[in-house]
Amino acid sequence: MFSLSVPVISLVIGEGGSGGALGIGVGNRILMLENATYSVISPEGCAAILWRDGSKGPLAADALKPTAYELLKLNVIDEVIKEPFGGSHRNWEDTFSNTKEVFVKHLKELLEISPEELRENRYNKFRNMGIFTEEK
Repeated sequence: MFSLSVPVISLVIGEGGSGGALGIGVGNRILMLENATYSVISPEGCAAILWRDGSKGPLAADALKPTAYELLKLNVIDEVIKEPFGGSHRNWEDTFSNTKEVFVKHLKELLEISPEELRENRYNKFRNMGIFTEEK
């Protein structure tokens, strides 16, 4: 997807995880419904690898920060799409309307960018994704 000369907008609507999370991470923009989650591994899988104990999933989830607003703060995603009270399944018409509004806004912005810049921006965005610290 790095080589595509058209805008790429990824939309996380539920649980974006595993290898699929890596794939949709290669977008010019990543949008996410506010109650969705997005991570390259489940909290239980992460806990099983780090602590050999899948029951420590809540501790891993705290470290992974897989929720929309946390990922927005980390610059992993570009915008959180508001959901109706009770979640998107309670009022899909409002969810579609909110999603369309945000999606169209980003698409209009991206259509103003040359194919070369789209590819370069997409590559740089992916390479600089997130905030990392190393503890010694």
